[in-house]
Amino acid sequence: MTDLKSFIASLDQPAPPRTLGRELRALWWAGRSEWARAHGQVDTASSREAAWVHAYLHRWEGDLGNAGYWYRRAGRDMPDQSLDEEWREIADRLLTTHAPAN
Repeated sequence: MTDLKSFIASLDQPAPPRTLGRELRALWWAGRSEWARAHGQVDTASSREAAWVHAYLHRWEGDLGNAGYWYRRAGRDMPDQSLDEEWREIADRLLTTHAPAN
């Protein structure tokens, strides 16, 4: 899976594709409104990408102070776009830079 359309379509499956890294698995669970499962994928990860996903998750939960901390760790400003727009942006970026070809 290498594109956003396929990633979104995979949300109908019972589990994320095995080829996804932890950041994309977190977004996959977030795309299914499974916050705790999504958070569990990135809560111990240390990459900037994981920090971005972690920040997004805390923004989604409404914990803006914690989100701000994670956005700083990711080297990003807190966005003013919708959560859906940010989810798509993160997924698209990760899919183009980190997802293996099937």
